[in-house]
Amino acid sequence: MKNRLLSVIILLSLIFYGIAGYHFLTGWPPVAMMFIGIFLGLVINMVLYALFLVIGKLLRKIPLKSIVAVLSGIGGFIILKFVGFGWPTLFYSAIVALGIFFCIALYGFLGKKSLLTGSALGIALLGVGYVLYTLADQGTDPFDKEVPLAFTDNDDFSSTQGQLENPAAAGPYGVSTFTYGSGTDKNRDEFAEGVTYTTNPVNAKGLIPDWKGKKKKWRERYWGFGAKDFPLNGRVYMPEGEGPFPLTLIVHGNHSMIDYSDDGYGYLGELLASRGIIAVSVDENFLNGHWSGDFRGKEMPARAWLLLKHLEQWESWNATKGHGLARKVDMDNIMLVGHSRGGEAVSIAAAFNKLPYFPDNAKEKFDFGFDIKGVVALAPTDYRYDRKIILKDLNFLSLQGSYDSDEVSFWGMRPYHRLQYTDSISRFKSGVYIHHANHGQFNSTWGNSDFGAPSKWLLNLDPLLEEGQQQEAAKVFISAFAESTLKYNKAYRAVFKNIAIARPWLPMEHYLTHFEASGFKTIADFEEDFDITGAKDGTLLKATDMALWKERNLTTRDGGSQENNALILGWDHGDVKSTMAKGTYKISLSDAGKSLFDLGSYLQLTLGAGNHEWLQDNDAEDKKEGGHEKEEREVPRLDFSIQLTDRSGQTSSLKVSEVKAIPKPLKTRFTKFKFLDKEMIGEDWEVQLQTYHFPLETFMDRNADLDLERVSTIEFIFDQSPYGVVVMDRIGVGME
Repeated sequence: MKNRLLSVIILLSLIFYGIAGYHFLTGWPPVAMMFIGIFLGLVINMVLYALFLVIGKLLRKIPLKSIVAVLSGIGGFIILKFVGFGWPTLFYSAIVALGIFFCIALYGFLGKKSLLTGSALGIALLGVGYVLYTLADQGTDPFDKEVPLAFTDNDDFSSTQGQLENPAAAGPYGVSTFTYGSGTDKNRDEFAEGVTYTTNPVNAKGLIPDWKGKKKKWRERYWGFGAKDFPLNGRVYMPEGEGPFPLTLIVHGNHSMIDYSDDGYGYLGELLASRGIIAVSVDENFLNGHWSGDFRGKEMPARAWLLLKHLEQWESWNATKGHGLARKVDMDNIMLVGHSRGGEAVSIAAAFNKLPYFPDNAKEKFDFGFDIKGVVALAPTDYRYDRKIILKDLNFLSLQGSYDSDEVSFWGMRPYHRLQYTDSISRFKSGVYIHHANHGQFNSTWGNSDFGAPSKWLLNLDPLLEEGQQQEAAKVFISAFAESTLKYNKAYRAVFKNIAIARPWLPMEHYLTHFEASGFKTIADFEEDFDITGAKDGTLLKATDMALWKERNLTTRDGGSQENNALILGWDHGDVKSTMAKGTYKISLSDAGKSLFDLGSYLQLTLGAGNHEWLQDNDAEDKKEGGHEKEEREVPRLDFSIQLTDRSGQTSSLKVSEVKAIPKPLKTRFTKFKFLDKEMIGEDWEVQLQTYHFPLETFMDRNADLDLERVSTIEFIFDQSPYGVVVMDRIGVGME
């Protein structure tokens, strides 16, 4: 009977193997492939039959209770994986298997001490010990020596610092703190009897229709309120003085709703208030994740709308005669700061601010129109809300850490690229990529682990900046942005153009900075069309003697889109001192482009290192040259020359390194086990660019006969490095 059953099962299996073989395209005849499939199926079935037959005979010698114990343990671990262990399945399974092996070895050793059971127990102990040691260790930074720092202790930047004072230093104002809110919060005293000013609830039901089911039930049981009566709760850091003072709202991201997040930005609130800016940390914890569920981005409109309702409350207090906050606020100077999902919410709020209706439900009328001068996004999301936000006519800053294991890519650069300037008012946008900064340490209560336990045990924490260092960097950039945006001190824009200026105030680290003023005039941004030989207004593009020339959409480390097309250029000249022609990329300006240059402006482009292995990948023989494998080569120090030529043939050039070095890719190791990075995070680096500004005055200093008003070509000449790949974007002329 058993043999008949085996025959039937094998026959059924062979039919399927034959079908698979027949349709498996190899170029061989399908019938031949069918018989190969049947043969392989027969071999596989017989091998498995023999294997399980041996296992079955062994299992007969094991008591049933022992088998049931092991199987029940395995079942329990499987359930635990889906309920509360966020480890990758393969890794989790291996650890569980090791643990079960240890238990079996220990049981066998205690029952029958022998060389075999002792050896098994010893192997199991070594394995378990290694895993426990690794999980308890802080990790290591395998790339800490690969990239020279942006600056070192020995660098002298005294000539570039000018008269700027440290924007992260406490200002001249005393600071008072208080809270406002519902006055009835059942969980938080600071928003109950601890409030200085009481606020009325707001009805957000139309903004968050997903407030229903178990999320509604358990949240309302915990908080004591629902979407119809959300509170306006805030922590205020107030400059002591007459005012009026600019106003900044700070909003947290998606942490556990019962591990309150709004107290984590006191370091920013204290600093801004001491420098004459009212700062309010807004409580939106009731919208955050919880064991009862996460809104999965459907709450983003409510996060944004609540910020605008807070501004309405401040406008009311400011206009109410006799109120303690009357005439304290300069409502013409407002800034929004958000972290994580809050970083996306501030952009949404700035967009909602100008709309007459809620775009997802026109029954909700909007009537805000506040004078929001600037938006700051700390490690933001840019995909939670299902609408693509395009900001207009405001200042923008985004900060991102390279070791952010929650938001693993610089999503803040997507709204940066979409931001549009439509008037003549001077504004700017900036992005700062901070190496070794993570997600949580922008909030002083979230800690250095971007995951909760047990997933946090896998994270490689050793490379991280210390919390105080990361927050000091945030203070420098956010305060410099506030000084420029809310107090019109344009001198602080220099911090984002030349990071060396901030050298005395920042931790020693790698910083990649973007800066673009609203007066920027584009020559080529590689977004127009598929034609790589042309740009806007008839500008012509041509590469000569290059090993690699293409345009493509830049991807994130996890395979997503940076929503930005860029130019990729690669060269391989061997010895740069040889007389052979060097690769060049030439931009022949249209008549419109020729009129962009003047003495007070600067040539601007964003630039970064590519992967030199792309040169090999571009080889038609798959990394082979002349029939031999290409040798692995060190990444050289990247540099090249930029040359301007006018209509009469006068030229002037400078090297990129004379303005700012091109750093090697900033690589990361997020987890303690290298193989986990690929599964949990993605690649160990992604293309990150930074902005370079080349003063046109410098070109004139080198050749006074160069006629800037008649410049006809810009050439990038790759004559400084033997080989390499660069990624380039946003070529144009900038001016303050």
